[in-house]
Amino acid sequence: MVDLQDSLLLQAARMCPADIRTEETGISVADVLDYVKHDEWEMALLLLEDLGDAHPQPPQFWSLLAEAARQMWLHRDVDWCEWRVAEARAGVVRAELCLTPREDGGRPLPIPPGHVLKPLWDVGLRTPEGDPLFCTAALWIEGRDPLEPGGCASARLAPFTFDHWQYLKPGDEVTMHEMRPPVGVARVIAVAPPVTPSS
Repeated sequence: MVDLQDSLLLQAARMCPADIRTEETGISVADVLDYVKHDEWEMALLLLEDLGDAHPQPPQFWSLLAEAARQMWLHRDVDWCEWRVAEARAGVVRAELCLTPREDGGRPLPIPPGHVLKPLWDVGLRTPEGDPLFCTAALWIEGRDPLEPGGCASARLAPFTFDHWQYLKPGDEVTMHEMRPPVGVARVIAVAPPVTPSS
């Protein structure tokens, strides 16, 4: 009888182009299959996550990984893979986010890593009256440490409407709003559109 994690990981591996490799370590789909063959499911999951970074994968790929992680009780991996489902559907803006210090009107609490917020963002669009047209994007702080007010960290933004964000380019800045005034500034590093199954 094939184990459920085995089946899920195999399905995800088959979605990856056979010739892709991770940039830093050169891991391939064949390596993943070898780990699955030897019931090293957690390692296979981690390698598939790396392959998903090396070659954009559709939401179904990340859903398979999320379910495999759930079966293995890997809660952090479940959260991460579910976030990647959202990125694959919505697109992603990677940025360096700096929060306003508390004493300058910033938010009172830090943002935990992996804790999804849904703040408003000023991406430069304007209403017919000339006011900012705020856009919503979910926020994920990378790394393992909370982002304290006044601090900076790598962040990922999943826009609710990618069309409002697609014109941004590396070096552009957008402001984060929970109330007025802004509580942070994000400098864009990269913008990637939603992933379709044919990508």
